Amino acid sequence: MSGANASQRVEIGLHAAIVAVRDELPHVLVVRRPADERSQLEQDEIGLPFGPFDPALHRTLEGGLRNWVEDQTSLSLGYVEQLYTFGDKDRFEGDDTMGERAVSVGYLALTRADDTPPSTDNMWQNWYLHFPWEDWRSGQPALMREAINPQLESWIEASVNQGQKARRQDRARLCFGWDDLAWDEEKVLERYELLYEVGLVEEALRDQRLQAAATGEKQLEIKTPPHPLGEAMQYDHRRILATAIGRLRGKLKYRPVVFELMPPVFTLLELQKAVEAISGINLHKQNFRRLVENGGLVERTGARSAKTGGRPAELFEFRRDVLRERPAPGIGVRGRG
Repeated sequence: MSGANASQRVEIGLHAAIVAVRDELPHVLVVRRPADERSQLEQDEIGLPFGPFDPALHRTLEGGLRNWVEDQTSLSLGYVEQLYTFGDKDRFEGDDTMGERAVSVGYLALTRADDTPPSTDNMWQNWYLHFPWEDWRSGQPALMREAINPQLESWIEASVNQGQKARRQDRARLCFGWDDLAWDEEKVLERYELLYEVGLVEEALRDQRLQAAATGEKQLEIKTPPHPLGEAMQYDHRRILATAIGRLRGKLKYRPVVFELMPPVFTLLELQKAVEAISGINLHKQNFRRLVENGGLVERTGARSAKTGGRPAELFEFRRDVLRERPAPGIGVRGRG
Protein backbone atom coordinates (compact mmCIF):
# COMPACT_ATOMS: atom_id res chain seq x y z
CA MET A 1 0.00 0.00 0.00
CA SER A 2 1.35 3.42 -0.92
CA GLY A 3 2.15 5.98 1.74
CA ALA A 4 -0.69 8.28 0.65
CA ASN A 5 -3.28 5.51 0.85
CA ALA A 6 -1.85 4.04 4.04
CA SER A 7 -2.39 7.31 5.91
CA GLN A 8 -6.00 7.73 4.84
CA ARG A 9 -8.54 7.03 7.56
CA VAL A 10 -11.98 5.62 6.91
CA GLU A 11 -14.82 6.61 9.22
CA ILE A 12 -17.94 4.46 9.26
CA GLY A 13 -21.20 6.31 9.84
CA LEU A 14 -24.53 4.71 10.71
CA HIS A 15 -27.73 6.29 9.31
CA ALA A 16 -31.34 5.36 10.09
CA ALA A 17 -34.43 6.03 7.96
CA ILE A 18 -37.09 5.45 10.63
CA VAL A 19 -40.56 5.18 9.10
CA ALA A 20 -44.05 5.38 10.60
CA VAL A 21 -47.53 5.95 9.17
CA ARG A 22 -49.31 8.85 10.84
CA ASP A 23 -52.69 10.26 9.79
CA GLU A 24 -52.61 8.18 6.59
CA LEU A 25 -49.26 9.71 5.56
CA PRO A 26 -45.80 8.11 5.51
CA HIS A 27 -43.47 9.85 7.94
CA VAL A 28 -39.74 9.67 8.55
CA LEU A 29 -38.08 10.69 11.80
CA VAL A 30 -35.70 13.61 11.26
CA VAL A 31 -33.29 15.46 13.52
CA ARG A 32 -32.77 19.22 13.27
CA ARG A 33 -29.14 20.28 13.54
CA PRO A 34 -28.10 23.91 14.11
CA ALA A 35 -25.92 25.53 11.45
CA ASP A 36 -23.03 26.16 13.80
CA GLU A 37 -22.45 22.41 14.14
CA ARG A 38 -21.32 22.19 10.52
CA SER A 39 -18.91 24.13 8.34
CA GLN A 40 -19.84 26.18 5.26
CA LEU A 41 -23.61 25.88 5.82
CA GLU A 42 -25.47 28.99 6.89
CA GLN A 43 -28.83 27.68 8.08
CA ASP A 44 -30.31 24.86 10.10
CA GLU A 45 -30.91 21.62 8.23
CA ILE A 46 -32.77 18.45 8.96
CA GLY A 47 -31.32 15.02 8.45
CA LEU A 48 -31.64 11.42 9.46
CA PRO A 49 -30.43 10.25 12.87
CA PHE A 50 -26.80 9.19 12.47
CA GLY A 51 -23.51 8.78 14.25
CA PRO A 52 -20.12 7.10 13.85
CA PHE A 53 -19.52 3.42 14.47
CA ASP A 54 -17.19 2.98 17.45
CA PRO A 55 -15.63 -0.51 17.49
CA ALA A 56 -14.67 -0.03 21.13
CA LEU A 57 -18.27 0.59 22.19
CA HIS A 58 -20.40 -1.14 19.57
CA ARG A 59 -20.32 -4.91 19.22
CA THR A 60 -22.12 -4.79 15.84
CA LEU A 61 -23.02 -2.15 13.28
CA GLU A 62 -26.71 -2.57 14.01
CA GLY A 63 -26.06 -2.33 17.73
CA GLY A 64 -24.22 0.93 17.16
CA LEU A 65 -27.13 2.24 15.10
CA ARG A 66 -29.64 1.38 17.80
CA ASN A 67 -27.48 3.14 20.40
CA TRP A 68 -27.18 6.30 18.31
CA VAL A 69 -30.89 6.42 17.53
CA GLU A 70 -31.89 5.99 21.17
CA ASP A 71 -29.36 8.62 22.23
CA GLN A 72 -30.55 11.18 19.65
CA THR A 73 -34.28 10.47 19.64
CA SER A 74 -35.09 8.46 22.81
CA LEU A 75 -36.72 5.92 20.49
CA SER A 76 -36.01 2.20 20.87
CA LEU A 77 -36.07 0.55 17.46
CA GLY A 78 -37.90 -2.64 16.62
CA TYR A 79 -37.71 -3.81 13.00
CA VAL A 80 -34.36 -2.88 11.40
CA GLU A 81 -32.70 -3.97 8.17
CA GLN A 82 -29.54 -2.84 6.45
CA LEU A 83 -30.05 -0.96 3.19
CA TYR A 84 -26.82 -0.10 1.45
CA THR A 85 -23.30 1.19 2.00
CA PHE A 86 -22.74 4.72 0.70
CA GLY A 87 -19.07 5.35 0.00
CA ASP A 88 -18.84 7.97 -2.75
CA LYS A 89 -16.00 10.42 -2.40
CA ASP A 90 -16.80 13.99 -1.26
CA ARG A 91 -20.09 12.98 0.38
CA PHE A 92 -19.46 15.52 3.13
CA GLU A 93 -18.01 18.99 2.94
CA GLY A 94 -14.32 18.75 3.72
CA ASP A 95 -14.34 14.98 3.21
CA ASP A 96 -10.91 13.69 2.15
CA THR A 97 -9.17 17.03 2.76
CA MET A 98 -7.67 15.79 6.03
CA GLY A 99 -6.87 12.28 4.84
CA GLU A 100 -10.29 10.98 5.91
CA ARG A 101 -13.00 9.15 3.97
CA ALA A 102 -16.58 8.81 5.18
CA VAL A 103 -18.46 5.59 4.49
CA SER A 104 -22.06 5.35 5.64
CA VAL A 105 -24.17 2.27 6.26
CA GLY A 106 -27.85 3.05 5.80
CA TYR A 107 -30.65 1.25 7.62
CA LEU A 108 -34.41 1.07 7.27
CA ALA A 109 -36.35 0.92 10.54
CA LEU A 110 -40.12 0.58 10.99
CA THR A 111 -42.08 1.65 14.02
CA ARG A 112 -45.64 2.46 15.06
CA ALA A 113 -47.00 5.99 15.04
CA ASP A 114 -47.70 6.05 18.77
CA ASP A 115 -44.01 5.57 19.56
CA THR A 116 -43.45 9.33 19.42
CA PRO A 117 -40.01 10.59 20.49
CA PRO A 118 -40.28 13.19 23.25
CA SER A 119 -37.46 15.55 22.23
CA THR A 120 -38.21 18.88 20.54
CA ASP A 121 -35.11 18.38 18.38
CA ASN A 122 -36.77 15.45 16.61
CA MET A 123 -39.91 15.40 14.53
CA TRP A 124 -41.94 13.15 12.28
CA GLN A 125 -41.96 14.58 8.78
CA ASN A 126 -44.12 13.53 5.83
CA TRP A 127 -41.63 12.03 3.38
CA TYR A 128 -43.58 13.45 0.44
CA LEU A 129 -42.30 16.88 1.49
CA HIS A 130 -38.92 15.60 0.27
CA PHE A 131 -40.28 13.55 -2.65
CA PRO A 132 -43.51 15.26 -3.83
CA TRP A 133 -43.28 13.60 -7.26
CA GLU A 134 -43.63 10.18 -5.60
CA ASP A 135 -47.22 10.68 -4.36
CA TRP A 136 -49.62 9.47 -7.08
CA ARG A 137 -52.61 8.80 -4.84
CA SER A 138 -54.49 11.66 -6.52
CA GLY A 139 -53.06 10.99 -9.95
CA GLN A 140 -49.94 12.42 -11.55
CA PRO A 141 -48.58 15.26 -9.38
CA ALA A 142 -48.82 18.71 -10.94
CA LEU A 143 -45.10 19.12 -10.24
CA MET A 144 -44.41 16.48 -12.88
CA ARG A 145 -46.23 18.38 -15.62
CA GLU A 146 -45.17 21.87 -14.57
CA ALA A 147 -41.51 21.42 -13.66
CA ILE A 148 -39.97 17.96 -13.90
CA ASN A 149 -41.04 16.89 -17.39
CA PRO A 150 -40.20 20.23 -19.06
CA GLN A 151 -36.80 20.38 -17.36
CA LEU A 152 -35.99 16.81 -18.35
CA GLU A 153 -37.07 17.49 -21.92
CA SER A 154 -34.72 20.49 -22.04
CA TRP A 155 -31.92 18.29 -20.70
CA ILE A 156 -32.59 15.72 -23.40
CA GLU A 157 -32.62 18.36 -26.14
CA ALA A 158 -29.27 19.70 -24.88
CA SER A 159 -27.55 16.38 -25.71
CA VAL A 160 -24.31 16.65 -27.66
CA ASN A 161 -25.22 13.89 -30.13
CA GLN A 162 -28.03 11.52 -31.07
CA GLY A 163 -26.58 8.65 -29.06
CA GLN A 164 -26.57 10.67 -25.86
CA LYS A 165 -30.03 11.99 -26.65
CA ALA A 166 -31.40 8.45 -27.04
CA ARG A 167 -29.80 7.34 -23.75
CA ARG A 168 -31.21 10.33 -21.90
CA GLN A 169 -34.64 9.78 -23.41
CA ASP A 170 -34.65 6.13 -22.38
CA ARG A 171 -33.54 6.96 -18.87
CA ALA A 172 -36.29 9.54 -18.40
CA ARG A 173 -38.89 7.14 -19.82
CA LEU A 174 -37.82 4.32 -17.51
CA CYS A 175 -37.63 6.48 -14.39
CA PHE A 176 -40.75 8.59 -14.85
CA GLY A 177 -43.01 6.31 -16.89
CA TRP A 178 -43.14 8.40 -20.03
CA ASP A 179 -44.92 7.36 -23.22
CA ASP A 180 -46.19 3.79 -23.01
CA LEU A 181 -44.34 2.83 -19.83
CA ALA A 182 -46.12 2.42 -16.50
CA TRP A 183 -45.11 4.30 -13.37
CA ASP A 184 -42.85 2.04 -11.28
CA GLU A 185 -43.26 3.08 -7.65
CA GLU A 186 -40.05 1.27 -6.64
CA LYS A 187 -37.69 3.45 -8.73
CA VAL A 188 -37.44 6.14 -6.06
CA LEU A 189 -33.65 6.23 -5.94
CA GLU A 190 -33.28 6.15 -9.72
CA ARG A 191 -35.60 9.14 -10.07
CA TYR A 192 -33.84 11.14 -7.37
CA GLU A 193 -30.40 10.43 -8.84
CA LEU A 194 -31.58 11.54 -12.28
CA LEU A 195 -32.96 14.80 -10.86
CA TYR A 196 -29.68 15.30 -9.00
CA GLU A 197 -27.62 14.72 -12.15
CA VAL A 198 -29.71 17.21 -14.12
CA GLY A 199 -29.36 19.76 -11.31
CA LEU A 200 -33.03 19.94 -10.36
CA VAL A 201 -32.70 19.36 -6.61
CA GLU A 202 -31.12 21.67 -4.07
CA GLU A 203 -28.46 19.14 -3.04
CA ALA A 204 -26.96 19.21 -6.54
CA LEU A 205 -26.67 23.00 -6.47
CA ARG A 206 -25.34 22.99 -2.91
CA ASP A 207 -22.71 20.34 -3.68
CA GLN A 208 -21.52 22.26 -6.73
CA ARG A 209 -21.22 25.45 -4.69
CA LEU A 210 -19.23 23.66 -2.00
CA GLN A 211 -16.97 21.99 -4.54
CA ALA A 212 -16.34 25.30 -6.32
CA ALA A 213 -15.55 26.99 -2.99
CA ALA A 214 -13.14 24.20 -2.03
CA THR A 215 -11.25 24.19 -5.35
CA GLY A 216 -11.42 27.89 -6.09
CA GLU A 217 -13.03 27.20 -9.44
CA LYS A 218 -15.60 29.52 -10.96
CA GLN A 219 -19.08 28.22 -10.41
CA LEU A 220 -21.21 27.34 -13.39
CA GLU A 221 -24.41 29.32 -13.68
CA ILE A 222 -27.28 26.96 -13.01
CA LYS A 223 -30.90 28.07 -13.24
CA THR A 224 -32.97 27.22 -10.21
CA PRO A 225 -36.05 25.15 -11.15
CA PRO A 226 -39.30 27.18 -11.33
CA HIS A 227 -40.74 24.98 -8.57
CA PRO A 228 -38.78 23.64 -5.58
CA LEU A 229 -38.40 19.91 -6.13
CA GLY A 230 -38.91 18.83 -2.55
CA GLU A 231 -37.21 19.91 0.66
CA ALA A 232 -33.47 19.27 0.81
CA MET A 233 -31.82 17.29 3.58
CA GLN A 234 -28.41 17.37 5.21
CA TYR A 235 -25.49 15.91 3.24
CA ASP A 236 -26.77 12.97 1.12
CA HIS A 237 -29.53 11.99 3.53
CA ARG A 238 -32.24 12.44 0.89
CA ARG A 239 -30.48 9.84 -1.23
CA ILE A 240 -30.41 7.45 1.73
CA LEU A 241 -34.10 8.11 2.34
CA ALA A 242 -34.87 7.46 -1.35
CA THR A 243 -33.13 4.11 -1.02
CA ALA A 244 -35.24 3.30 2.05
CA ILE A 245 -38.52 4.24 0.36
CA GLY A 246 -37.75 2.13 -2.71
CA ARG A 247 -36.76 -0.84 -0.54
CA LEU A 248 -39.91 -0.60 1.58
CA ARG A 249 -42.19 -0.29 -1.45
CA GLY A 250 -40.61 -3.36 -2.96
CA LYS A 251 -40.84 -5.40 0.24
CA LEU A 252 -44.56 -4.72 0.57
CA LYS A 253 -45.07 -7.17 -2.29
CA TYR A 254 -43.30 -10.17 -0.79
CA ARG A 255 -43.00 -9.63 2.99
CA PRO A 256 -45.67 -8.54 5.52
CA VAL A 257 -43.62 -5.54 6.63
CA VAL A 258 -46.63 -3.21 6.60
CA PHE A 259 -47.84 -4.84 9.82
CA GLU A 260 -44.74 -3.45 11.60
CA LEU A 261 -46.37 -0.05 11.01
CA MET A 262 -49.86 -1.00 12.17
CA PRO A 263 -51.36 -1.03 15.68
CA PRO A 264 -52.13 -4.47 17.15
CA VAL A 265 -55.72 -4.30 15.83
CA PHE A 266 -56.96 -2.36 12.83
CA THR A 267 -59.66 -2.18 10.19
CA LEU A 268 -59.02 -3.30 6.63
CA LEU A 269 -59.54 0.28 5.49
CA GLU A 270 -56.81 1.47 7.88
CA LEU A 271 -54.52 -1.23 6.51
CA GLN A 272 -55.30 -0.20 2.93
CA LYS A 273 -54.61 3.46 3.71
CA ALA A 274 -51.24 2.53 5.21
CA VAL A 275 -50.27 0.53 2.11
CA GLU A 276 -51.40 3.38 -0.14
CA ALA A 277 -49.42 5.89 1.92
CA ILE A 278 -46.21 3.89 1.54
CA SER A 279 -46.65 2.90 -2.11
CA GLY A 280 -47.94 6.30 -3.23
CA ILE A 281 -50.73 4.76 -5.34
CA ASN A 282 -54.44 4.16 -4.80
CA LEU A 283 -55.72 0.60 -4.50
CA HIS A 284 -59.09 -0.89 -5.43
CA LYS A 285 -60.94 -1.40 -2.14
CA GLN A 286 -62.66 -4.70 -2.88
CA ASN A 287 -59.62 -6.20 -4.62
CA PHE A 288 -57.41 -5.23 -1.69
CA ARG A 289 -59.77 -6.72 0.85
CA ARG A 290 -60.04 -9.96 -1.13
CA LEU A 291 -56.25 -10.17 -1.52
CA VAL A 292 -55.57 -9.68 2.19
CA GLU A 293 -58.27 -12.06 3.43
CA ASN A 294 -57.69 -14.78 0.84
CA GLY A 295 -53.96 -14.57 1.45
CA GLY A 296 -54.44 -15.43 5.10
CA LEU A 297 -52.59 -12.31 6.24
CA VAL A 298 -55.15 -11.25 8.83
CA GLU A 299 -57.70 -12.78 11.15
CA ARG A 300 -60.86 -11.40 12.71
CA THR A 301 -60.79 -10.34 16.36
CA GLY A 302 -64.56 -10.41 16.82
CA ALA A 303 -64.52 -6.74 17.84
CA ARG A 304 -65.59 -3.67 15.94
CA SER A 305 -64.37 -0.09 15.77
CA ALA A 306 -66.67 2.93 15.90
CA LYS A 307 -63.92 5.44 15.00
CA THR A 308 -65.24 5.83 11.47
CA GLY A 309 -68.38 7.59 12.75
CA GLY A 310 -70.62 5.37 10.61
CA ARG A 311 -71.31 1.69 10.76
CA PRO A 312 -68.78 0.06 13.13
CA ALA A 313 -65.97 -1.52 11.11
CA GLU A 314 -64.67 -5.01 11.84
CA LEU A 315 -61.28 -5.18 13.56
CA PHE A 316 -58.49 -7.50 12.41
CA GLU A 317 -55.01 -8.46 13.54
CA PHE A 318 -51.97 -9.78 11.73
CA ARG A 319 -51.91 -13.59 11.51
CA ARG A 320 -48.29 -14.44 12.25
CA ASP A 321 -48.69 -18.10 11.29
CA VAL A 322 -48.55 -16.96 7.67
CA LEU A 323 -44.78 -16.49 8.06
CA ARG A 324 -44.39 -20.26 8.50
CA GLU A 325 -46.87 -21.24 5.82
CA ARG A 326 -45.32 -19.71 2.71
CA PRO A 327 -42.08 -17.94 1.78
CA ALA A 328 -43.49 -14.69 0.35
CA PRO A 329 -46.57 -13.55 2.32
CA GLY A 330 -46.66 -9.98 1.04
CA ILE A 331 -49.32 -7.67 -0.37
CA GLY A 332 -49.20 -7.53 -4.16
CA VAL A 333 -49.58 -3.77 -4.63
CA ARG A 334 -51.38 -2.85 -7.82
CA GLY A 335 -52.91 0.52 -8.50
CA ARG A 336 -56.38 1.26 -9.81
CA GLY A 337 -57.12 0.68 -13.45
